[in-house]
Amino acid sequence: MACNSTTLETYEYLLLNASNGSDPGTAPLPAPLRISLAITMLLMIIVGFLGNTVVCVIVYQRPAMRSAINLLLATLAFSDIMLSLCCMPFTAITLVTVRWHFGDHFCRLSAMLYWFFVLEGVAILLIISVDRFLIIVQRQDKLNPRRAKVIIAVSWVLSFCISVPSLSGQTFVEVPARAPQCVLGYTELSVDRAYVVTLVVTVFFVPFGVMLCSYLCILNTVRKNAVRVHNQSDTLDLRHLTRAGLRRLQRQQQISLDLSFKTKAFTTILILFVGFSLCWLPHSIYSLLSVFSRRFYYSSSFYSTSTCILWLSYLKSVFNPIVYCWRIKKFREACIELLPQTFQILPKVPERIRRRIQPSTVYVCNENQSAV
Repeated sequence: MACNSTTLETYEYLLLNASNGSDPGTAPLPAPLRISLAITMLLMIIVGFLGNTVVCVIVYQRPAMRSAINLLLATLAFSDIMLSLCCMPFTAITLVTVRWHFGDHFCRLSAMLYWFFVLEGVAILLIISVDRFLIIVQRQDKLNPRRAKVIIAVSWVLSFCISVPSLSGQTFVEVPARAPQCVLGYTELSVDRAYVVTLVVTVFFVPFGVMLCSYLCILNTVRKNAVRVHNQSDTLDLRHLTRAGLRRLQRQQQISLDLSFKTKAFTTILILFVGFSLCWLPHSIYSLLSVFSRRFYYSSSFYSTSTCILWLSYLKSVFNPIVYCWRIKKFREACIELLPQTFQILPKVPERIRRRIQPSTVYVCNENQSAV
């Protein structure tokens, strides 16, 4: 009887640990490190929410800014906002307490929302990359605001259809006992493994391959255009200019200006692609190993590994506004304009006076040069 009582107590203890999210086989990070990561994640939520909200506000308040590329960037910002608000706070709480407080059903819902918003963000990056490829390489600027809205709506529907099996129970999603967030756990069912492969390939590997090929072609085209413009400028004799030569010079200057703008805009999109790759390559490999490798999933270091990789995947939603602030002048000016006057150190200078101070500035605003 004493032996049976001890066995029963041990079994109850294991069940209690499992329900509290502290699996005896896991090794959570030390408390100071977990608290530091949680505080950092809260700062990421604030920065990601405010920075991406500025993008949405700019496009919403200014009709002149509602070009196709800006609508895509606003959709990307909105998906990052929803990811920051719907998933990151619960991960931060679980990271501190090492326990999931929100139930099994919300676990599946949070996993579905996580993949849903990530898929939408990746889809928008893919659309922007293909659009830049068509404009710069193929010289086909076919994406107008109306078509952009249709493509955005289709991308939302497809992202929902791909991510919804996590909610419907058609795949194995475990309540966080081995991770600070609901994750795709180890399974030997072929259907679940096929779904995970489809999900990871759709989220990372296919978009990464398409975007990489697009950017390589764009880089090659930009290099060739720069060499051609430089060679034509060298062969032009300014001492014997005719009307035809003057028109040719003006056309070359316009091409050079357009090439400079496209190169700068492309560089910004390329930086976003690099950030996406660095943040999501580890998570994609981690997801495949979790489902296919029993040894990896039940290892003592799985909790700490999943914590670091999930934190890195959330970093992408904060990375984009930082790039906008670094690369895009209009974004910085909009941030200053949206600040309350009590927080503005320097007085606001009217645009009319700024033009007088810098009369040599060229003001161009069209479909291709009105990006946020």
